Amino acid sequence: MPEQTTAISTNELEARLQKMENIRARDGVVWKDKYERTSTIAEARGLKDGTAVRLPGRVIALRWLGKLMFGRIYDMDGEIQFSLSLADIGEEQFKFLKTNLDMGDFIGVAGELYTTSAGELTVKGTEVIVLAKALRPLPEKYHGLTDTETRYRQRYLDIIANKDSRDALIGRFRMTKNLRDFMTGHNFLEIETPILQSVASGAAAKPFTTHHDALDTDFQLRISPELPLKLAIAAGFDRVFEIAKDFRNEGMSPMHLQEFTMIEWYAAYWDFRDNMKFTWELIQHLIRESRGTLQIEYQGTMMDFSKHDMLDYTAKMNELFGCNVLEFDCADALRAQLIKDKMFTADELEPYVSVPTLVDFVYKRKIRPNIIQPTFLYNYPAYMVPLARRNDEDERRIDMFQLLVDGAELCKGYSELVNPIQQMEAFEEQARNMSAGDEEAFRPDTDFVKAMEHGMPPQSGVGIGLDRLASFIFDLPSLRDTVLFPMVK
Repeated sequence: MPEQTTAISTNELEARLQKMENIRARDGVVWKDKYERTSTIAEARGLKDGTAVRLPGRVIALRWLGKLMFGRIYDMDGEIQFSLSLADIGEEQFKFLKTNLDMGDFIGVAGELYTTSAGELTVKGTEVIVLAKALRPLPEKYHGLTDTETRYRQRYLDIIANKDSRDALIGRFRMTKNLRDFMTGHNFLEIETPILQSVASGAAAKPFTTHHDALDTDFQLRISPELPLKLAIAAGFDRVFEIAKDFRNEGMSPMHLQEFTMIEWYAAYWDFRDNMKFTWELIQHLIRESRGTLQIEYQGTMMDFSKHDMLDYTAKMNELFGCNVLEFDCADALRAQLIKDKMFTADELEPYVSVPTLVDFVYKRKIRPNIIQPTFLYNYPAYMVPLARRNDEDERRIDMFQLLVDGAELCKGYSELVNPIQQMEAFEEQARNMSAGDEEAFRPDTDFVKAMEHGMPPQSGVGIGLDRLASFIFDLPSLRDTVLFPMVK
């Protein structure tokens, strides 16, 4: 583990431990059990001068000026100045606090509000109680926590020290609330589905595996809640959604997390066009509620969410390959052609052992990075997604879409495959890809096919990665900035 920014010297620790004992000797208890406050700091800022308040918070500034002291306390809603004078609280109390109060301590300040000559709203303290002693100081004397790994590892300090981090996380959580309100307002029912699954499916991804001791059986952490949500549709719930923790055993990068949050929803009797329209309305709603405008900046680039472009995936890939990508059926032949055309080297293509993974690799390297403004891609080859509905006019295509922004995929949706015969054929193709070494392929789920044989209505579903969406809305360079406690090495 790297050296922590909050490491302190033996002398400083001993000094704070002595102050702790001084507080214990006076109060009997160092870490108090409660404090009766009259309001939050933000609420207090709306009160008139002369109002009596009792405000708790963490000490983030202290300045002793002879017989007068000014300090600041902080809570999640804001911060406020407080003052103490020897004349108001007495010499004994004044000296005790000057000797034993430190940055980082939690205190309760009782007194009246007033405005200083400099225009600063302040609590004129008549009583200060130490609620909890901090044995370690705040990072860099509250000037900020700048080491990236330490920021993520000690997230609580990052939130205290960096207002931008605090505001982004609050915005993220409010975005999730707005999302729930939007979904339930459109008659979607929020449900829960299992994280431990006998077959992890619903996306092309390598799962995590764990062992269930009582059942003596291996399970996989879900990579998507797709199949259980579809079963709920089959059971008669017309519109369902889940804000789900998903897990994919893939490489770490600023735009990928192994544990991440998605929303997936499914609507009976909708097709992918209905869902494309609904998805765009939802994303516009979240951006407008979070930022107040549909024109937002992301890492130096202005993004205009008042409109979107449309791009035919198959047509664009045909243009790139110079042939019809719908007819690809042999991974070895496709790999050889890519090498012959000098599009990629054999080493670059070596990890990709199936047609879907090869085509997806080419797309991610040659097309996706060039899409900057909001763009819906549609019309995909059927072999790319085994759970999507085949197009009625050409079964080699699927009725699917993705929304891309700045070279990243914000969501994926499609008309769902509800034909059990086609579904079993698609699962068998996945099994062949898995046998060939494709770690992102998944095993057939015969129970899911059985449910489909009992009958499933027409339906369409969408999945959105909320961490990624939040990174765009709040202009954050890494998905870890959107997570309260991100995974670190």
